[in-house]
Amino acid sequence: MSELGDALDAMDKQLEEFARNVDVDTKGRRIVELEGQMSAPGFWDRQTEAQATIAELKAAKGVVEPYRELRESVDACRELLELAADDPDSQAELATEVERMQADYAKVEITLALSGPYDASDIYLSIQAGAGGTDACDWAEMMVRMYSNYCQRAGYQCELMDHQPATEAGIKSATLYIRGANAYGYFKSEMGTHRLVRMSPFNSSGTRETSFAAVEVTPELPEAESVNEDDLDMAEFRIDTYRASGAGGQHVNKTDSAVRVTHIPTNVVVSCQTERSQIQNRGRCWKMMVAKLQQLKEAERLDELKDLAGDRGTIGWGHQIRSYVLQPTQLITDLRTRFKEGNANKVLDGDLQDFIDSYLQWRLKQGGGHAND
Repeated sequence: MSELGDALDAMDKQLEEFARNVDVDTKGRRIVELEGQMSAPGFWDRQTEAQATIAELKAAKGVVEPYRELRESVDACRELLELAADDPDSQAELATEVERMQADYAKVEITLALSGPYDASDIYLSIQAGAGGTDACDWAEMMVRMYSNYCQRAGYQCELMDHQPATEAGIKSATLYIRGANAYGYFKSEMGTHRLVRMSPFNSSGTRETSFAAVEVTPELPEAESVNEDDLDMAEFRIDTYRASGAGGQHVNKTDSAVRVTHIPTNVVVSCQTERSQIQNRGRCWKMMVAKLQQLKEAERLDELKDLAGDRGTIGWGHQIRSYVLQPTQLITDLRTRFKEGNANKVLDGDLQDFIDSYLQWRLKQGGGHAND
C-alpha cells in the first residue's frame, strides 16, 4: 500500500510540474476561445485562417486533454486506495492502473519537448544522397517514400516541392513541404545522416553495401511571408532557372519554370519546381531561403546543422544519427537514443513514431527540461 501511495505522490508532483511548464490553465482558456471562433458565422469563408485555427486547437487539446484525464485518474486512484486497504485483489488492480498512468504520462511528457520557438511551425524537409553512389541515390528515394508514408499515417499534409533525379536510379536530392501540428517539433528528430546497409540491387557481385543520405529540416518562418527581393542584397544570390522534371511525353515541362536560388556567401541552395509558373516557384524559393538563412543564425541549432552546412561534403561515416541494417539481419538503431527496432520493413513503410518519441524523451533527459534548452 505504501508503494502505491508513493507512486501516486510522485505522479502528483509530475503533473503539477507539467501543468506549470506548459501553462495548462492558459491553454484551457485558449481552447474555449478557439471553439468560440469556430462556431461563429462565416468561419469557413477564410479557409487559410480556418485551417490555422483548427491546427492550433488540435495542438492545445493534445496537451490539455491528456493532462486532465491523468489528473482525474490520479484523484480516483487516491480514493480507491483508501478503500482497498484490506483487499489484495483491489490493490493488484490499482497497481496495474498506476503502471498504465505512468506509461501515459511518459507520452504526455513529450509535449514538453515541443515548446521551442519553432516547434509549431510547418517545415521544409530536404533529403540529399551522400556517399554510396547509385545505392545512395536509391536510398534517398526510399527515404522520400518513408517520410511521405509517415505523414499520411500521422495526419500531416506533404507536398513534393523539388526533386533531382539521379542518372541511373533514385534521386540526388528532394524537398518536401510538410504542414501540420508541431511539424518541426517532431521532425527535428530526423535531422542528420542516415546510413543504410543492405545487399545492393545495383551490384552484380551481390556484396553488402553501405550508403548514406542526409536529412535537413527547416521550420517555415511567419516573417518569410512578407519578405521580397527588395529586402535582400541581391548581389549575394545567384538565381538559375531550368525545366522541371516530369513524367515525359506530353507531360514534360517545355519551359524553364523551375527555380534554384543560391546564397553565395554560405552556399545555401534552395529550389522549387512544384508550380507551373516560374514566378510562383521563385516566390516559394525565397520563403525557403529566408528560413534557411535564419536557421543558420540560431545558436540553438548550430550543433544540429554542422554536418549539413559547412561539412556537407562528408555525408558518410562518423556523421550518422541512425543506422538501417537490412542484411544479414534486420535492425534499425538510433545512434543517439539507442532505440532499436527489428522490423525494418515497417519503419521503411513510415512507422517512425517510436523513433521520434524516443528522441524527444532523450532530449528532455539530456537537457533536464525543454528539448530546446
